[in-house]
Amino acid sequence: MTFGDWISEPTNWAFLVMAIPLVLAAWRVVTSRNVVHAALSLVFALAASAGLFILLGAEFVAWVLVLVYIGAVIVLFLFGIMITRAPIGMEAELSHAKRWPAALAALSIFTTTSWLSVDAFGTTEIVDVGVPTSTEVLGRGLLGQFVLPFEAVGFLLLAALIGGVTLARRDDNPAEEEARLAAEETEAKP
Repeated sequence: MTFGDWISEPTNWAFLVMAIPLVLAAWRVVTSRNVVHAALSLVFALAASAGLFILLGAEFVAWVLVLVYIGAVIVLFLFGIMITRAPIGMEAELSHAKRWPAALAALSIFTTTSWLSVDAFGTTEIVDVGVPTSTEVLGRGLLGQFVLPFEAVGFLLLAALIGGVTLARRDDNPAEEEARLAAEETEAKP
């Protein structure tokens, strides 16, 4: 298939309309210095991913992505930022000195995954049967063959929730509390 044949398909135009903003939003997630802007860029990237799933005929997966990730995880993330009083503005003291090892690790993971995918599938053509995958087949796969990863993700989310509550809980420093009480007593004396 030549580029001219590929670009003449309307589905490929829809793919480009969603894929290019997805890549830009994903880049913005990892390069933003403002945590709230990064979270909102993540919402946009996830919405574009849901659009790509709709193009693939996986409407159930798209709606799960919208409801679970955009509707719950991002709200939980923003709630965690607000409850822990994390800095949400531009932070000059954020260290980006170690971004090159992270970029190298991400590039190596991408290269390895791409190579493994091409090695596993090669030039196998994907046959469009015209019928989307039913929710029953997805449910059987999720709760049958992939039940252990599904449960592992559940425990991971539970651990993240417990970690968020632990960080949000405020423990007063006893020395600071004594200094505050002493200052109040000296102010109260005539």
